[in-house]
Amino acid sequence: MTVTTPATDRVIRTPRVPVVSSLATATTAAAAPASAPAAVPAAVAPSEPDPSCASAPAPLAVLGRDVRVPLATGGEAGYVPLDYAASAPALQRVWDDVAAYAPYYGSVHRGAGYLSQLSTDLFEQSRETVARFLGCRPGDEVLFTRSTTDSLNLLAAALPAGTRVFVFETEHHAALLPWERAEDGEVVYLPAPHTPEQAVALLDTALHGAPKGPKLVCVTGASNVTGEIWPVRQLAAAAHRHGARIVLDAAQLAPHRPVDITALDVDWVAFSGHKLYAPFGAGVLAGRADWLDEARPYLAGGGATRTVARAGEQVEVEWHRGTARHEAGSPNVVGAYAIASACKALTEAGFASLVTRERELLARLRDGLAAIPGVRVLSLFGEASERVGVLSFVVAGHDSSQLATDLSALHGIGVRSGLFCAHPLVRTLLGSEPDAFGECGAPDAVPGERSLDAIRVSFGAGTPGEHVERFLAALASLVTAGS
Repeated sequence: MTVTTPATDRVIRTPRVPVVSSLATATTAAAAPASAPAAVPAAVAPSEPDPSCASAPAPLAVLGRDVRVPLATGGEAGYVPLDYAASAPALQRVWDDVAAYAPYYGSVHRGAGYLSQLSTDLFEQSRETVARFLGCRPGDEVLFTRSTTDSLNLLAAALPAGTRVFVFETEHHAALLPWERAEDGEVVYLPAPHTPEQAVALLDTALHGAPKGPKLVCVTGASNVTGEIWPVRQLAAAAHRHGARIVLDAAQLAPHRPVDITALDVDWVAFSGHKLYAPFGAGVLAGRADWLDEARPYLAGGGATRTVARAGEQVEVEWHRGTARHEAGSPNVVGAYAIASACKALTEAGFASLVTRERELLARLRDGLAAIPGVRVLSLFGEASERVGVLSFVVAGHDSSQLATDLSALHGIGVRSGLFCAHPLVRTLLGSEPDAFGECGAPDAVPGERSLDAIRVSFGAGTPGEHVERFLAALASLVTAGS
């Protein structure tokens, strides 16, 4: 038996049968490429546009392709979103899948009614889809959380007493800060490496001298500041040589490269839906079950309990093991389904072709930046290092915050400026002391002091080549002509 939504002719099967959807005329029309936004004139072009890059369509359709925004100079322009590293736009497919399910939304793990059973089945199928996307091993668990930050805080709360955590100072705050909460634990902060090989050597040395006891390594897959890909498999091998476990922050890696827990030999992976084209407030922590099953539930409440009984003046609780133990409360079934939909879309598009195209756009971006006077691209590992579609830079003699503001106000282009919630790393890259105090974002510099912030450009499978060309033209105009 199937149910078909009248608005979209999408098919949702009854519980315990895989969910199947097909695009209908209305949603197919909505997904058709919008007309190209009006170009914003630039006084100086950074270099001759690459016709093949400028005309390259995005491989995956995203929402917002036809959004127009007002300009400070009057009129409006088609919006150019180049801040995927903060939040990627929703895939059209994700939006359509969620819209098709919405009339059938119901409580998960809570009811005998049809919609509750269907929603429960959809939620658990989403868990299975994510497990396949991540190449999970038999026995691994996939927990749905709110975000990467939530996932890593959950793991931090589940660490055995006395765990030593090893983390590079180059991490995003979500991976740098949660570990202080570990019971009787210790955090070892490793300095910024300048090559992938040095990263492995620094970790190997630190673990070699560590006392006995449980140990955890936390490392990013791709930097949210430089986009550089870290040597995850080699770091995992170093961790395991010394009896440590390793968790991979894949928030920036998963939207751009395949992430396979088995192949990388990591113990856990964390990522966010909103960076994976599924902005519905959900994230994932996937990996080994033992530490999670032995820990106190992350949240105390319904769903995490097997039984609750009054015992004199107290309440006795028997907690679930497995995924339910750390998913108390009504779960975010829409968020979980959105992540699963995005995982399927990326898998079907094929990472090989997505990576090839991303490298072409990145090469065009770097060539264009190199032609603009005063631009310095930030890097830990050097120009030859492999990157995802994330790149940060500064321009000599120009305030990064003001440039980002002008790109938006004068050209309708959205980028990020500031310290990117990775303060120690950005300070190191800008030649400041990594422990210098500062605020998140782009604070105004104190008179006489150098402003410490940068500009970040990030893109993905929904970025047409024309967006890169518009950005380069606009930046060149601002740097050379001030407009």
